[in-house]
Amino acid sequence: MKKIVREKEEKQEQKKRLSVQKSIAYKEMGRDGICRVKDGIYSKTIRFNDINYQLAQNEDKNAIFEGWCDFLNYFDSSIHVQLSFINQKSNMKEYEKIIQIRPQYDAFDEIRMEYAQMLKNQLAKGNNGLIKTKYITFSIEAENIQKARPKLERIEADILNNFKALGVAAYPLNGKERLEILYETFNPESPIPFQFEYDQIYQTGLGTKDFIAPTSFVFQSGKYFRMGDRIGAVSYLQILAPELTDKMLADFLDIDKNLIVNLHIQSVDQTRAIKLVKNKVTDINKMKIEEQKKAVRGGYDMDIIPSDLNTYGSEAKRLLEDLQTRNERMFLITMLFLNIEKTKQDLENTVFQTAGIAQKYNCVLRRLDYQQEEGLMSSLPLGINHIPIERALTTTSTAIFVPFTTQELFMGGESLYYGLNAMSNNMIMVDRKRLKNPNGLILGTPGSGKSFAAKREITNAFFATKDDIIISDPEGEYYPLVQALGGQVIHISATSKDYVNPMDINMDYSDDDEPLGVKSEFILSLCELVMGSKNGIEPEEKSVIDRCLPLVYQKYFLDPIPLNMPVLGDLYQCLRKQNEPKAQRIATALEIYVNGSLKVFNHRTNVELDNRIICFDIKDLGKQLKKLGMLIIQDQVWNRVTINRSKYKTTRYYIDEFHLLLKEEQTAAFSVEIFKRFRKWRGIVSGITQNIKDLLASREIENIFEDSDFILMLNQAAGDRQILAKYLNISPHQLSYVTNSGEGEGLLFYGNTIIPFKDKFDKSTRLYSLMSTKPEEVEVRKRQKY
Repeated sequence: MKKIVREKEEKQEQKKRLSVQKSIAYKEMGRDGICRVKDGIYSKTIRFNDINYQLAQNEDKNAIFEGWCDFLNYFDSSIHVQLSFINQKSNMKEYEKIIQIRPQYDAFDEIRMEYAQMLKNQLAKGNNGLIKTKYITFSIEAENIQKARPKLERIEADILNNFKALGVAAYPLNGKERLEILYETFNPESPIPFQFEYDQIYQTGLGTKDFIAPTSFVFQSGKYFRMGDRIGAVSYLQILAPELTDKMLADFLDIDKNLIVNLHIQSVDQTRAIKLVKNKVTDINKMKIEEQKKAVRGGYDMDIIPSDLNTYGSEAKRLLEDLQTRNERMFLITMLFLNIEKTKQDLENTVFQTAGIAQKYNCVLRRLDYQQEEGLMSSLPLGINHIPIERALTTTSTAIFVPFTTQELFMGGESLYYGLNAMSNNMIMVDRKRLKNPNGLILGTPGSGKSFAAKREITNAFFATKDDIIISDPEGEYYPLVQALGGQVIHISATSKDYVNPMDINMDYSDDDEPLGVKSEFILSLCELVMGSKNGIEPEEKSVIDRCLPLVYQKYFLDPIPLNMPVLGDLYQCLRKQNEPKAQRIATALEIYVNGSLKVFNHRTNVELDNRIICFDIKDLGKQLKKLGMLIIQDQVWNRVTINRSKYKTTRYYIDEFHLLLKEEQTAAFSVEIFKRFRKWRGIVSGITQNIKDLLASREIENIFEDSDFILMLNQAAGDRQILAKYLNISPHQLSYVTNSGEGEGLLFYGNTIIPFKDKFDKSTRLYSLMSTKPEEVEVRKRQKY
């Protein structure tokens, strides 16, 4: 008896499984990504990324829109096109792995875990758990796979080229990738990841549908369907508005819910389209004549005809003109919305939210009554539409559903946190090392948060990477944080006991760089700065210095021990021994730095320069020595970079009050050299400044902008905004994010991507108190310390 019951249950289960598979509307999914949707119809799918359309300048928007129109016009009536936009909740654990900072059980764990908790809190604020993907699926009719394959490959190549012309990254999907999309659609938020290989078909005898099917489909209700343990509904967009806007699709995709939007596009043969419109014009004219006859018989003015006829007549004539004289085609459009939730109440709320956006644009979202199964299958990126509800639109009207909004930046690896995307609220996590040139600038008015942003990146880099960090700190803002991280703070002033020797030389250069030659360039820049000549030092003076340097370093080269390292006084003495008046002129200029009141740099280095994080505090150096100090620091950075390069280690260098270095020709030239060569030496330099006008007044700034693929721009003064807009080609809309913006808000330039960001750091943390430079908060920190 038990055996009979078990066999009966097995038969019912087999029947149930087959019925689920039968509903899935495709015949065969090939390994190469070609799907036989039904007999005689084959399709392929391409995934494409986003570009910054909503933030672009108007002229760039127009160019993208026109390019998208040309893209649509490529498809003739033999190709069915389906655009799929899939917003799906993902497992947050994957994102938590990317941002995770583990305890190291050292003295910095308290701060480290504070930073880790801040990242978790920011992740919770955003919607990074919502994965947004975009696909284009195209299908054609063909007798068999052999005839379909070359056609599909040609269309695929053309689509990829069209995307490339728009600046959109795209790639075709193979069979496994297409099946994974179907699996995630049928099994939303499933804890079991998609597991499938084509070899399993031969090993198990199962079909591809067995690996993607849900446990059940129930299509009993006319307005809902059940899929496994979820409830869903499919609706279509009834387009009633006379004009649409390019923001409508973006608003739908901003919904923080599981949502799949599908746009089925079928081109109408041009001859047939023109004939259809002509017939419609003829029908309207015929109706006008009938109305005029009625008017004559009724004894009133025959020119008085219903307003609807006039409206429809003029629209039909305009449409005919567009098709005949402009680059317009006719498309039949079906727009479907698939919502899936855990409960019926959640589903109703989501559908209501979606309908509200449609209403905002004078359109109506209508449920597909008793067509839920057809609607669900039409919402899969398979390239076939089972819903016969279509709206005819021209190319321009169809293109208004621009599939591009704004780019996201969320990378794995050694990515660092830069705030939340102001448009999508997603976390921004990027790795500057992946840029062609990772050098950058942090720009902002006082109080905008530029120093805080630099400190946040420094802290993140210290915890998340193995990079060395060096800071040039002209205002004494960074040393509390550096001390908390166990770094070396070097206070340099006329009365300081911390000494850095400008004559320090590093012997570990590459084969194409001779140590003394590199050092000679620095000493020449130093002497030019010291002598203060508008025209720099003369060629004869350069020759004298170049002649002296081998003599000064001779003892060290023979026996490279610290005691043999020369100091500035040794160069001074060597110059005094030369007979030329030029040598005496240089020596006289150096005298105050050797024997006079500014002799702080005439000592051998006595501080730890091999610490992982070093801060050169030159706040008390005085105006006369500050530029010289910043130049000497840059030379020390060069030494550190050359050592680290041989270890394949990155060196990060932060220069606060960067505009000071660009005021003098000598320090400006040396700074430009750093921006040009740092990347090849595994270095990342960041210039930080509030004085944009001073920065841009330098002739060298163009070179620095060209060698910077990373810019963090916070609030800007009115005059500076216009200058930067010109330099960086920023649109008025983008400019609004740096106009009267709050602290920690602005624009992030990462390569060709521009993203508005916001960063509200938890002020209750110890880390915030270490990073803040607000006078009132600094005073509180001092009181707490003592």
